Amino acid sequence: MAEVRSVNRGKVIWLASAGAVGGFLFGFDSSVINGAVEPIQAQFGLTATTTGIAVASALLGCAFGAWLGGRVADRFGRIPSMVLAATLFFVSAIGSGIAFSVWDLIAWRLIGGVGVGMASVIAPAYIAEISPAAIRGRLASLQQLAITTGIFAALLSDAVFAAAAGGADQPFWLGAEAWRWMFMAEAVPAAAYGIIALTLLESPRYLVLQNRERDAIEVLLKIGGETPPEEQVRAIQEDLERDRKLEKFATLKGSAFGLKPIVWVGIALSVFQQFVGINVIFYYSNTLWQSVGFDESSSFAISVFTSIVNIAVTIVAISLIDKVGRRPLLLTGSIGMTVSLGTMAICFSQATIIDGAPVLEGAFGPIALVAANLFVIFFGVSWGPAVWVLLGEIFPNSIRGKALGLAAAAQWIANFLITVSFPALSDLSLVFTYGMYAVFAALSFLFVLRFIPETRGRSLEESGHLQRPVARSRAK
Repeated sequence: MAEVRSVNRGKVIWLASAGAVGGFLFGFDSSVINGAVEPIQAQFGLTATTTGIAVASALLGCAFGAWLGGRVADRFGRIPSMVLAATLFFVSAIGSGIAFSVWDLIAWRLIGGVGVGMASVIAPAYIAEISPAAIRGRLASLQQLAITTGIFAALLSDAVFAAAAGGADQPFWLGAEAWRWMFMAEAVPAAAYGIIALTLLESPRYLVLQNRERDAIEVLLKIGGETPPEEQVRAIQEDLERDRKLEKFATLKGSAFGLKPIVWVGIALSVFQQFVGINVIFYYSNTLWQSVGFDESSSFAISVFTSIVNIAVTIVAISLIDKVGRRPLLLTGSIGMTVSLGTMAICFSQATIIDGAPVLEGAFGPIALVAANLFVIFFGVSWGPAVWVLLGEIFPNSIRGKALGLAAAAQWIANFLITVSFPALSDLSLVFTYGMYAVFAALSFLFVLRFIPETRGRSLEESGHLQRPVARSRAK
């Protein structure tokens, strides 16, 4: 029997951090368009509806990439999938920067979206599968930290390019407008992600799925742990065998409207995470703050500050998630988001319409700004990281890749619906828009209370067979 060693925390943290670089690109690619919305709208003469489509187009690619990512990861492995995602990021960055019309810009953004969608599935699955149970929540939260860091990097680089050129629509290097360089900047971290991925160890659970037990043992020896690697491999094999007996071919099909109930739980988690409207802040914040009286420079500064707040609270979440658990964080976040979004709706109900745009006068502007940042804080400390942690934990081993792919695809479709509808909804009524997001935040509290199990401190094999809270209470 192989020698038992303590967990090699340095190795595990490196693997989880490197795997989470996909999350960085996820955040960067999603938010980089924030600083480019206004110049793209002006340069290509877009309406509010077309602007929404241009901004949200990548999200359709994300949905397809999430669906594809789970299947590619299960068929070819987590590492090859990361390399493919990095390649798609790189191609999209260059293509978006040289776009000559809104339609080819949409095409390049769709390609990048496929990469984002793949990364959104692969990273949490990989991190969950190489992490010991005692610190898995903190390591899985690195995905969200990477996403928030990517958002910050995108908004900061947008601000730097706009300031250096004298405006996002002004010529910069090689005569190309600053907004084009905002997109092309992503090529650098995309290349780094592909190179880093080639240095990582493959997931032991994927190796067992492929009947490569010796390779899995070698990986587990490098990671370390109190349980001998042979025993860990046997536990994975037993879990997979149990799933095979329960359901042949590891299908997602079940009795709840065609799917297993746990798959619907994952889908609903993903949808609620987006229907509270968080990405409106990161996709449209520059436009939003300019519409209520801030100039372009101040709007960029506010957006960068908000992204810094997002990073800070994500770090707080990482320190709490394995101590207080997933459910308490989600419930607290739902309450805070409901109150902050409701406050924003009240503020905009007092706006004065000048030249067709709302202007917040007196104290309502600062209050709305504070409420928006409180919304980001409550989301960042709860629904941001905890959803990704849970999606990596709640599914049985045999369907994790497919189920994660389906849940992530649902998340991107929900993100698309919110993003594409915001310009038209904001023209209609910001009061209604933020009020609607507040209602979804309130519903998310009830959903967690009824359906979400606590997975803190459980192995993946245990977590994949937990019952929802209501089911446990009925069984008593």
